[in-house]
Amino acid sequence: MKKTLIIYPFLFALFPVLFLYSYNIEQLPFTEVLLSLTIVMGFTIIALPILWLILKKDIKKAGIIITAFLVLFFSYGHAYEAINTWKVGTIIIGRHRYLMIVCAILFILCVYFTMRTRKDLINLTKILNAISIILILIPIINISIYEIKTGYRGKDIAFDIKEGYAESDNQENLPDIYYIILDGYANSDTLKEFYNYDNNGFAEFLREKGFYIADKSVSNYHASYLSIASSLNMEYINYLSDIAGIESKDQTLTYGMIRSNKVAYFLKSRGYKFIHFSSGWGPTNYNKYADLNIGISYLKRNEFQMLLIRTTMIDAFEKQFFKDIDRKRILNTFDNLAEIYKVEGKKFVFAHIICPHPPYLFDRDGNSVPEADTGMNGWGLKQKEYYLNQLIFINKKIEILIDEILSKSEVPPIIILQADHGPRNTFIEGEYPTTDIFKEGSRIFNAYYLPSEEGNLLYDSITPVNTFRVVFNSYFNTDYELLEDKSYNSFEDEPYRFTDITDMVGYD
Repeated sequence: MKKTLIIYPFLFALFPVLFLYSYNIEQLPFTEVLLSLTIVMGFTIIALPILWLILKKDIKKAGIIITAFLVLFFSYGHAYEAINTWKVGTIIIGRHRYLMIVCAILFILCVYFTMRTRKDLINLTKILNAISIILILIPIINISIYEIKTGYRGKDIAFDIKEGYAESDNQENLPDIYYIILDGYANSDTLKEFYNYDNNGFAEFLREKGFYIADKSVSNYHASYLSIASSLNMEYINYLSDIAGIESKDQTLTYGMIRSNKVAYFLKSRGYKFIHFSSGWGPTNYNKYADLNIGISYLKRNEFQMLLIRTTMIDAFEKQFFKDIDRKRILNTFDNLAEIYKVEGKKFVFAHIICPHPPYLFDRDGNSVPEADTGMNGWGLKQKEYYLNQLIFINKKIEILIDEILSKSEVPPIIILQADHGPRNTFIEGEYPTTDIFKEGSRIFNAYYLPSEEGNLLYDSITPVNTFRVVFNSYFNTDYELLEDKSYNSFEDEPYRFTDITDMVGYD
């Protein structure tokens, strides 16, 4: 009898991942889905032969049972979203416990009838092979078309570091540099106006330690992937509109700029070790150009993986699982930053801490917040209290960290505490942002500890694009021109259509 090749279990395993990636392709590079693809393929490769042996080498029945599990596993989240508001009287039946029971019953029935049938299942195998091939071709074609249209994807944008380059007078006593990005941290005026909170106690602590706080600083861009790419390359990145196209939704163009950036390149060329802390978020989770990566997380909380998880049965357990991972990552980052002084040699330390930005993981005393939104996009009027409490806790951790760094460093270090953008809790989905919303999202916390800084180059309205121009001019005898401090807004559906909102968000 002619044998039929069984490929559909593998294609059914790949389809949900590739389809979701093709639908969100503008927001992440293909490397971000490799782990998910490896897991689903690894599961199928291992489970199929094991089940084949259990079923006395009946590969057709093994394939059907594995496929049934995969279909139920990956459709679970969609089913839950469809029924989670269903009620019978006052009883909510759209709960995980009930849906899990239904899925278990369906799977048991599928196994039972598959095991009991005496048919050879060749025709069903052929049909499932054909269906799986058609399904998998849909995302592959969409991905291929997109990749052909956007030939720049995956390439690091070239830069010339020679501009402004010069030798510093004192190579031996150059300070360590800590660049700590506190994601979504509002400045004092925003906290007072929109959150009715006085943050002067924290500000005074920093000033007493010798920090300069730029009270009138604004972000150069509205989102992390734009803002961090700009600050780490000491330039405005509006030219990306010409590279990607004004209507492009591709957020990944900046990822290479974040990983391979001018600041790290300059400092490595001067003998600095580049130490990179994992954030758990795509482009700042790992850096292949760093001399040392600390706290690398392979369970990253990026939007793709969260979307994928929420289509699966893991959705029933996801909330607490990832909250614990995120809490440990942030706490470990603060602990490890305090120990970096032990690494020999000059160091450039980069730590992007996704806090006080959601997810909301801490109350003001550092305890878990079980009822809070755990999503990366958990902005909203109802989230203001969670945001403020998390910010207050982060203040406490920073105060401890600053004391540790300053007391243990042999040479007084440079420390930059800087937000990449402000919060967005007053923004209502579907409404065009008002001036107040732009102010809340653009006015940022920006503080500098520059020991023995000569010439007083810092000023109240300095923005991140000029941060390292000032640092390099002050300590490395460079001659970088300071750029005009600007703030640009763009929206997620057209991230490279930049609008100058400097006059709108500036200070009176």
